[in-house]
Amino acid sequence: MEHPCWPLGEKRRILIAGHYGSGKTELAVSLAILAAQARPYPRTALIDLDIANPYFRSRERRQLLEAAGVGVFGSAFREEITAELPALGAAARGPLEDPGCLCLVDLGGNGDGAKVIRQFVEYFQGNTHEALAVVNANRPDTSTLEGALEHLAAIEAKMGFPLTGLVNNCHLLRETTAATVLKGHRFCQGVSEATGLPLMLDCYPAPLVAREALLEAGLPAKSLVPLGMYMRESWLDR
Repeated sequence: MEHPCWPLGEKRRILIAGHYGSGKTELAVSLAILAAQARPYPRTALIDLDIANPYFRSRERRQLLEAAGVGVFGSAFREEITAELPALGAAARGPLEDPGCLCLVDLGGNGDGAKVIRQFVEYFQGNTHEALAVVNANRPDTSTLEGALEHLAAIEAKMGFPLTGLVNNCHLLRETTAATVLKGHRFCQGVSEATGLPLMLDCYPAPLVAREALLEAGLPAKSLVPLGMYMRESWLDR
């Protein structure tokens, strides 16, 4: 990863939600590793609450994350990642309550998946957290302003508390270019204007797109977040 500086301020609890295919889990893993490098808090944890989705779960990268200094919490079944029972380990509350721990939460991929957070709603009240929605303008369900607004409304309704910001993660897998990211930035600006939610992050796949190209395109430096493409096996792109 590059540029190990933390882009999300002092909020200790960061929730990441998004439609299937938006890249929210890639963002969660990349942000967790970035936080462990930048150390805005002494400890970093990732809670995987995407317990119903059998694909691209952040806990599948437990070894990578723990080697980077990130604690991984979520399913009650630590090693059996194929056991898709809605069971959360009791230890998942620990990092949420630890004042010295930056805690990222990878939430389910749609409105129904977002319901899981209701058992932790006490930790997401007031001005103590960020609840971010990842938007990929190249996904069918969020490729129009109307579709994106419906998606955000569904997430908020299921979570039981409001979102606080947007994340642009417009991509085309290994065909992503600076122009792809810029397209998503402009799209999310429209979503921001319609909702009042700030556009907080612009993601880009660091192995494919140069940060300098995005700066030259006019994207703000403080919003740029490199993604490591940790969740994609090479066979998926063949």
